[in-house]
Amino acid sequence: MKILIVYTHPNPASFNHAILEAVESTLKGSGHDIRVKDLYQTGFKNVLDGGDFTQIMGGTIPDDIKEEHEDILWAEGLVFIYPVWWIDRPAQLKGWIDRTMLQGFAFDYSPEGMPTGLLKHQKAMVITTTGGPEEFYDQAQMKDMIRRPMCDGTLGFCGIQDVAYKAFFAVPHVTDDVRKGMLEEAKELTRTTFAG
Repeated sequence: MKILIVYTHPNPASFNHAILEAVESTLKGSGHDIRVKDLYQTGFKNVLDGGDFTQIMGGTIPDDIKEEHEDILWAEGLVFIYPVWWIDRPAQLKGWIDRTMLQGFAFDYSPEGMPTGLLKHQKAMVITTTGGPEEFYDQAQMKDMIRRPMCDGTLGFCGIQDVAYKAFFAVPHVTDDVRKGMLEEAKELTRTTFAG
């Protein structure tokens, strides 16, 4: 399978980067063809601005967005790896979504105004990390709040229904052994999500 990994973390020594390496090696080991898009390294403009709107409404997609579209359409599966900041995705990732997942490309509306997803990817996987413990997110009823924006609000809305999700909690506060276990979980999720 052709798989695009969209990775979003500014620190190359982060645990998120360790997850990226684990996922990447697992996919390669299973024979998949992968591309990695490191959003902090690409320099992709992450603000949908007035200039973009003028071009898009005039029927012209900016060249840098066209390049992203080519990578998205190349892939049969998508992977997103990022930390949860303020109960959401980092701005770098949110801006990439704002500029790439355009009407007419990722979704459209019926004459009655009902949205229809246009992306045809077979599967997607989302892995997130948090600084706080799982108990906090349970007590605050926030676990679904950190899952739904990407899994349902973006991928599901754009037509991708088969989405595997895993959150790793309290990453800075657990032991190295626990983090090693998390990486093994990430590998296993990758194998099962993109098996066969």
